[in-house]
Amino acid sequence: MSETPDPEVIELASKVFDLARTGDADALAAYVDAGVPANLTNDKGDSLVMLAAYHGHPATVSALLARGADVDRANDRGQTPLAGAVFKGEDAVIRALLAGGANPEAGTPSALDTARMFGKTELLDLFGSR
Repeated sequence: MSETPDPEVIELASKVFDLARTGDADALAAYVDAGVPANLTNDKGDSLVMLAAYHGHPATVSALLARGADVDRANDRGQTPLAGAVFKGEDAVIRALLAGGANPEAGTPSALDTARMFGKTELLDLFGSR
């Protein structure tokens, strides 16, 4: 038996995902502090951390990680926030994720694989692998 989601819940979730995409760290942190799950995912499995990372918001990434978000949570395609940040060339986000304990070998393709694919030797050095 399938229940129809409450429109107010859908509206709140949409707002929270938009806060992650736009990098409003303070507002997003307040929602998480009020009970929104730090590991909330959208219909593609993208977590709040993934959205913040992919859109280049290191402070938002750090705020979510400080509230217990899973730094290596992969989306439905097996991609991690770190791999997304490598793909997008978001160096400050990469550093925030690594400071939060991100594993460069997690996901498919991993951040390490992505760095190799694009010849980003400085990231290979940062990840400690060539």
